[in-house]
Amino acid sequence: MIDLNELTIAKAHKHLVSGDFSAKEITESYLENIEEKNSDINAYLEIFDDATTQAEEADKIIKTKGKETSALTGIPLAVKDNILIKGRTASCGSKILEPYKASYDATAIKKLRESGAIFLGRANMDEFAMGSSTENSAFGPTKNPHDTSRVPGGSSGGAAAAVAMDGALAALGSDTGGSVRQPASFCGVVGFKPTYGAVSRYGLVAMASSFDQIGLLTKTVEDTEIVFNTIKGHDPLDSTSVKSSKSEIINHKSEIKIGVPSFLSQKDTPLEKDVLDNFNTSLNKLKELGCGIKEIELSSMEYSLPVYYIIMPAEVSSNLARFDGMRYGLRTEGEDLFADYAYTRGKGFGAEVRRRILLGTYVLSAGYHDAYYKKAVSVQNVIRKECENVFEDVDIIATPTSPTPAFKLGERVSDPVSMYLSDVLTVFANISGFPAISIPSGTVERDGKSLPLGLQFTASHFRENVLFDAGKKFETAQGM
Repeated sequence: MIDLNELTIAKAHKHLVSGDFSAKEITESYLENIEEKNSDINAYLEIFDDATTQAEEADKIIKTKGKETSALTGIPLAVKDNILIKGRTASCGSKILEPYKASYDATAIKKLRESGAIFLGRANMDEFAMGSSTENSAFGPTKNPHDTSRVPGGSSGGAAAAVAMDGALAALGSDTGGSVRQPASFCGVVGFKPTYGAVSRYGLVAMASSFDQIGLLTKTVEDTEIVFNTIKGHDPLDSTSVKSSKSEIINHKSEIKIGVPSFLSQKDTPLEKDVLDNFNTSLNKLKELGCGIKEIELSSMEYSLPVYYIIMPAEVSSNLARFDGMRYGLRTEGEDLFADYAYTRGKGFGAEVRRRILLGTYVLSAGYHDAYYKKAVSVQNVIRKECENVFEDVDIIATPTSPTPAFKLGERVSDPVSMYLSDVLTVFANISGFPAISIPSGTVERDGKSLPLGLQFTASHFRENVLFDAGKKFETAQGM
């Protein structure tokens, strides 16, 4: 019997190479666990019918290569529903793309396929990655494995829940404003967003192109590093991907200097009290491990959320214009061409997607472009510059990942502003293009249930190596 709860990618690789179990056996164990739990959690929208066939191919590779086998060969993964896998449905959690099947592999999928990884199925998500709770999926909400009355976070809630419920060893997600890190915090797993451009976006269905980045959900920082090293790198098919990673040539000192924004210690902090207590306890553990802790000023950070919710809808309005019933996906006939467009988009898009399209169209319209969009871009540059200046004195910026633990299903659906505030501590990394990681930092009690929290580290561009080193130190402090 394989103990999935204790398994990591690193451990599974050793077992697979030594012959303790096969890729087919571990895949079947995950499939059995998914069959038992997914009807309640709804982490997966589809389980692929060729998962065991993929595993059999992986076993052949392991038998041939032995100790030279890639660390990801035979490793079962979940894939968020907005990342293309050739021949598979990619609905983005939306009715408008429900019938669409991908005609090619995303670059990240291609690299994982070449490494021998196994794709178990499509993970649920907020429609077109718009949401912080995975309640906006057209195919029903995902529930938090730690408390099924609560959300798993979003928009990569299905991917996070899949890892948390032992339905996959790791998962690919996407992070536009915290959509990997926030659900990682809510579900008690590691969530990682690379530097913008470090991982190709080719084959990731666009939401807000200047913020979107494929991210990872795993059990440990070591596992995150393994997958990241496989999928990173320049891709000529993505004009925003970078040709080289500075992290390969920048060495940091043994002592990691951690900057803590001063607003976290103020009376009007957005954090719930026990979340702040957990954060301070985490900082003390890092201090005991020899990390330097320094208070920093990030006065512009408070503008990150409003800037994000102006630029992001503007890009959403542009990107989603292509879904009109003419080329792919849902088509609803009307009395003329305009009616075809209107009926298709009205029937195919959910309420949150329509809300953001309307917001984006408004801020880009004549008379408002300069007042809103142009001003937001100017403030975005101020935020990025201030953060870059801070990184001259510290290696990473530390904050809680979210101001609260997982909230109840339905609690914020009717209050969009309250829902958007879930991203208040994560969006600045996307606005600035910085890499960031969320690591489990303990739990708090709510209604008799222990709910996970996350500690977020953010580093300067292409300093993923610093995030991994700091993350491993923190895991050591946590006894992980």
